[in-house]
Amino acid sequence: MTPSITAIILTFNEEQHIERCIRSLAGVAERVCVIDSFSTDQTVEIARNLGAEVFQNPWPGHAAQFQWGLDTVGVTSDWTLRIDADEYLDAGLRRALGGITTAAGINGYYLRRKIVFLGRPITHGFFYPLKILRLWRTGQGRMEQRRMDEHIVLQDPHTSVLDGGDLVDENLNDLSWWIEKHNGYATLEAIARIEAAEGRKTSDVKLSGQAARKRWIKENIYNRIPTTLRAGLYFLYRYLLGRGFLDGKAGFYFHFLQAFWYRTLVEAKLFEIEQNARAANLSPYDWLVREGRV
Repeated sequence: MTPSITAIILTFNEEQHIERCIRSLAGVAERVCVIDSFSTDQTVEIARNLGAEVFQNPWPGHAAQFQWGLDTVGVTSDWTLRIDADEYLDAGLRRALGGITTAAGINGYYLRRKIVFLGRPITHGFFYPLKILRLWRTGQGRMEQRRMDEHIVLQDPHTSVLDGGDLVDENLNDLSWWIEKHNGYATLEAIARIEAAEGRKTSDVKLSGQAARKRWIKENIYNRIPTTLRAGLYFLYRYLLGRGFLDGKAGFYFHFLQAFWYRTLVEAKLFEIEQNARAANLSPYDWLVREGRV
């Protein structure tokens, strides 16, 4: 018997993505649960018309919202799938998910994620395939509570990689939207780094697989490189050593913006907070508290 799957999707004003996402789950997920943050467009209506169950909750942050969904929808299927509204399963991944087993010992599967940027799949720059834990045996997974870069953490992390297809991340919003989104991400990451540096908020969970390696490299190598060199070296690492140039013009814009511009913006925001804190004779964290940022 094919194991049952419940898919959980977070939404806010995702009317241009949600139908594509839900239709890709047809025949794969027995339940599709949309956790909506009171969208003002047609997201809820589209999801319900396609047979999804819709639950609404005010937005408390990505990690907290997903955990609220896990705790609320009452998942009874064998497996739980996390998928974003702007993602969809390609045909190969649909077939692979239909063939998973409940073999003893495997509690989670890493899916291969492929990003499409400005209409072009990004397949170089050490960015493909991104292997992310998105499918787990129900009851095994909890969402790590972080401002940024949160992951599903398993009680018993015995995992495998599900090959055969991709989870495609293709956002249809324009570049201005992408820039504004990453501007917000940069603010969250700067705050998170200050919290971690002052021991105010840290995560003691143990990740596994690619997520654990990436976080270790970021915390123990990247963050020890001089601030003014980090982003430039990271861009060159991806664009030259990782052959990101093979992704064409769209690939150049992606690797430059995501590796150099975004990472520089994080450092600039952190520098700005530290300057403001010094001028107020406060620690960076206390300045954030005073400003109502944490």
